[in-house]
Amino acid sequence: MLINMKEMQLQKFEQLAEKIMAEPEKYCIFDSVSDFYKASWLNDFPKGTTWSATGLDNGADEFYAQIEYKDRYISISSEGILKVSYGIRK
Repeated sequence: MLINMKEMQLQKFEQLAEKIMAEPEKYCIFDSVSDFYKASWLNDFPKGTTWSATGLDNGADEFYAQIEYKDRYISISSEGILKVSYGIRK
């Protein structure tokens, strides 16, 4: 039986995305951008995943983050209402 490592890594990313979307308040409440970068769950993503965040500094109430692996991504935004979306780039 052959194991497709790329497919396994994509599935791992998708599973984590599903967990985050199911309970965004558990994963996506931050007081600062620094808190986002310190989140231990970021290390659960497959190697090669990238992330970036902005907002919450200098008194800002908005927060935006993007987590990407290959053609998959998770977008997180908080502008008074927390929104998490998952997508696949074409």
